[in-house]
Amino acid sequence: MADQSSVILSGFADEAANQKTAVQQFAAFAAMGLQYYSIRFIDVGSGVKNVMKLTRQDAQKVRHLQDEYGLNVSSIGSPIGKVKLVNKDDGTKNNYVPFKRYLQHDVQKTCDLAHAFEAKLIRGFSFYYPKGADPHEHLPQAVDQLGQIAEMCHRSDLTFGLEVEPNLVGENGYLLAEIYSKVNHPAMVLIFDAANIIVQGYTAGELLDQFKAMAPGLGWLHIKDYHSPRPIQKGGHIDEDMLANFVPSDQGDSAHEAILRELKRMLPKLHRKLRRRGIPGVFLDLEPHVKGGGQFGGFSGPDGMGVALRGLCRVLDYVGIDYHLRDFDDIRAARGF
Repeated sequence: MADQSSVILSGFADEAANQKTAVQQFAAFAAMGLQYYSIRFIDVGSGVKNVMKLTRQDAQKVRHLQDEYGLNVSSIGSPIGKVKLVNKDDGTKNNYVPFKRYLQHDVQKTCDLAHAFEAKLIRGFSFYYPKGADPHEHLPQAVDQLGQIAEMCHRSDLTFGLEVEPNLVGENGYLLAEIYSKVNHPAMVLIFDAANIIVQGYTAGELLDQFKAMAPGLGWLHIKDYHSPRPIQKGGHIDEDMLANFVPSDQGDSAHEAILRELKRMLPKLHRKLRRRGIPGVFLDLEPHVKGGGQFGGFSGPDGMGVALRGLCRVLDYVGIDYHLRDFDDIRAARGF
């Protein structure tokens, strides 16, 4: 487990694999020195599946393979909450699922998967409000539904992480912080993602303010960045499939060094908070999208993932946050020396 002044490096392993096979994902992560990964899309011999579509037999195969490569799951990269809040045709392709059925089927399945992979964290979202509407108008319903999701996770001894992302009720740090305050549940934390805010036209200074707003509820961070060749107009619906300028965290517009300096001050207290819920430490989860990203995932390739990891390590070294990558002692220990 990480000490109170360090972070644990992880990442969405499907981004590192050209065909998203389990062996490709795990070989790339082991070679980069990572010991944790978030599971989202994976092929264990029957085609690429979202983690939500894995059978019990699929999960057993994944567990066996990840053990061979010395890996553990940091979080279930689920799409929970990426459905419409209300059943209204708004010109998007987002699905609507009646919430009671959604809770009993999709959320429960995600909890079962977390236990199958011995993970404590589930990544999720704050529901799509109707395109063109004001997200504030839909806060009460989102808060009610997210509270029920958090309670289901709590009963399963799991923690639900709510990621900031465009077009959702919690599309920026201020809204996500308000949701956190209103839900007020120990099983719900917030996930900061700098690029998901920058693509909405916010400046680095505004981004840091949003990080500070999210700080009381922070659980972990997704690491990706964005560099736009021209100013982004703030406001309105974001076409995520048209975003094409993702970059490593040491090259983007988000000023990750300022964000991570702020995180450094928070680490001891945040670490204690997470340990009380059985979480091994503060995860920084690479999701760099350096070769492309969209609404439900992204791609970096093994080379792009390596570049993104080295970029993150440079920023961590610069601000003085400790982390661990596999070394020869780890290899010797794995071989029983």
